[in-house]
Amino acid sequence: MAKAYLSLGSNVDPERNLRSAIAALRERFGDATLSSVYRTAAVGFDGPDFLNAAAIVETDLGPQALNDWLHALEDAHGRDRSGPRFGDRPLDIDIVFYDDRILEGPGHLRLPRPELKHAFVLMPLAQIAPDFVDPGSGRSLAQLWAESPERQTRAEVVFDPGTG
Repeated sequence: MAKAYLSLGSNVDPERNLRSAIAALRERFGDATLSSVYRTAAVGFDGPDFLNAAAIVETDLGPQALNDWLHALEDAHGRDRSGPRFGDRPLDIDIVFYDDRILEGPGHLRLPRPELKHAFVLMPLAQIAPDFVDPGSGRSLAQLWAESPERQTRAEVVFDPGTG
């Protein structure tokens, strides 16, 4: 079994889509460690705020099989991949880390995920795994967050998936 560190986001009916995605993760992978759900501004385009969270799951799937499963979950929530790279989305789930693997491809699969630099990914991951060491930088998530230029990003806690 491997540990996968996931970033979840939505800005189209976001609370419903994130709650549904979290339920699907729990159904497939059992107990998951979940961060709070944060509201953050869209990055890369002008659009509605996103709700973002992080999850850690133990999985029997390899990185590509897990990525495929997550894409199917996104598709089931109405994800349209034909539009621009940055845009509104009902559900976006990325593998940020898969144990301590470093991977380039196939396709767009990158481990660690380059978006780790953004507050919407790093902040929730640092909340639930502050001591995890990023294999790319050799620094803990707590260190990366403490040094992040986005540390002052506006982000409010919307809900805690563990308590509703």
